[in-house]
Amino acid sequence: MEALVLVLHVLAAILIIALVLLQQGKGADAGASFGGGASQTVFGSQGNSSFFGRMTAVFALVFFLTSFGLAYFASEKANGVSGAHDLAPIASQVDDSVEMPKLGDDKKSSNTASDLPTTN
Repeated sequence: MEALVLVLHVLAAILIIALVLLQQGKGADAGASFGGGASQTVFGSQGNSSFFGRMTAVFALVFFLTSFGLAYFASEKANGVSGAHDLAPIASQVDDSVEMPKLGDDKKSSNTASDLPTTN
């Protein structure tokens, strides 16, 4: 299903590009109105612009909807992968605690060798 939506998405993008390039600009009709040659209207005087404009709008809507479809498929894939966090190893918690000496402790051990100076 995702492949079908992707193919429709790419085809809609190509057709939008082709339709935009086939359309004449607004200034192209000005020369034809003053007798500058044939205006090359296949669908009538104003039908050419509106036909290609409508087709561009239809394919733009298809492109928009397929974009949402692809985003939906991508979010479903991401939700399926979200369980990968459960597979990550968790560090074990160490329960060994070291008791810190208390400040102001009056017990001075004379038999321990220390490089720290003592005050009396």
